This record gives sequence, structure tokens and C-alpha cells, in this order.
Amino acid sequence: MKVSVCMASYNGAKYIKEQIDSILSQIGDDEEFIISDDHSTDTTIDIIKSINDKRIKLFANEQQSGYSKNFENAIIRATGDVIFISDQDDVWKEGKVKEMLFALQNADMVISDAEIVDEHLTSTYHSHFDLNGTRSGFWNNFLKTRYIGACMAFKKEVLKKALPFPNNSNLCAYDYWLAIVSEYYFKVVLLNKAMIKYRRHGSNASSGGVSSNNSLLKKVKIRIYAMQELLKRKNI
Repeated sequence: MKVSVCMASYNGAKYIKEQIDSILSQIGDDEEFIISDDHSTDTTIDIIKSINDKRIKLFANEQQSGYSKNFENAIIRATGDVIFISDQDDVWKEGKVKEMLFALQNADMVISDAEIVDEHLTSTYHSHFDLNGTRSGFWNNFLKTRYIGACMAFKKEVLKKALPFPNNSNLCAYDYWLAIVSEYYFKVVLLNKAMIKYRRHGSNASSGGVSSNNSLLKKVKIRIYAMQELLKRKNI
């Protein structure tokens, strides 16, 4: 199965090269690494271009629209049979691609565990699953998902239901959307092994699957909106 890695970048100069290197070492010469940049103002673009690897395909997000739409811009360009999601500031552990592809033989989406680390890659907790009580199942993740986008790999068939992403990404972030679409329409399995070093440094774009600060009203709006969008895909 051909692999497409999809990354969203924005002002990621501090960590992005380390992450790209950890990924390129695990994919084949005929596979692709798609990066969508959301109009970075630092040296992110220069760093990506300096790597000069034919597998890297760099695109600009059409309009600066946040990380969910930035990921969508990368994902819609994927030509592989399997799509891996990547943040710009983590590090993939050796064997991640091989182990997740093996798990996908019996699933449509695989979510791996993650080792939580600080900005210097010093471990702060060995397991995101353990720390946050991550569980599979549609209702578990519809009501309170603990899945991390950067730990996802899925077959391209999932995109038949997932694309286009809901317009209001403020009410339905990309990783929440992929999680509930996959749990509702496809088969999801958890890989109980940390396959990334999940870097938390205080300026991450996402919450990392931990409790949000949303009001009760917004949480209700999110679930109503997400369910409406989910059911629209039923006849696709």
C-alpha cells in the first residue's frame, strides 16, 4: 500500500526539520510527503525547501484559515492508499509506519498511542492512552474524544465520507471529524504502543486530546453540528 503523509505547517521553524527527518526515513522512494503551509512568516518554508527531497510536495493553503482547513488542503492532494497525519513539531518513533500498516490489514483507521514529551523531547508521560483514558467506540469519541490527529493512519476509503470537511471548523476540528466519521462508518482499532514523541511546548495549535475550556453551550453546539454533518454523509 502506497503511503501519503500529510502535514500542516505554520511557523514551525523550531522543530519541523527534526520531524520531517524522522518521517522520511520511514517511507519509500515512491511515496509522498505532502505539506500544506498556512502562510508562515518565519523560516518554515525555507527549511522545507532546503531538505530538497522529491517525496516532499509543498503547497500553500489558499487562505490563512487555521489548522483544520490547512490539514484538509494537504489531505485532498493525497494519492496514496493509506494516509498518515503528521504535526510539524513531533518526532516519529522508529517502526511507526510498518506497525501501523500491519494494523491496517484488519481496520480502516488505526490510532496509535503517544509518548508525551516536552520541547526538549524529555518524556513527561509514557502513554497518552493511559493518561487520558482513551477508548474506542463511536459514542465514547462523539461525546468526549481522546484521539490525537497526529496518531492517525487510515485507508483512503475513509475520505469518501470525510471530505469535504465541515465548513465550520470552530465547531468541528479536523481530528474530531475524522475520529467520528471513522467510528461511525468504518472500523477503528487502537495500537497500544507509543509510535510518536508528542511534543507539548505551550504554543501547540491543538489541545492534544485533553479537556477543552469550551462552555457547556458550545459543547452542545459542537455535538449537534457534528451529528448533522455526520448524517449528511449517510447516502454518500
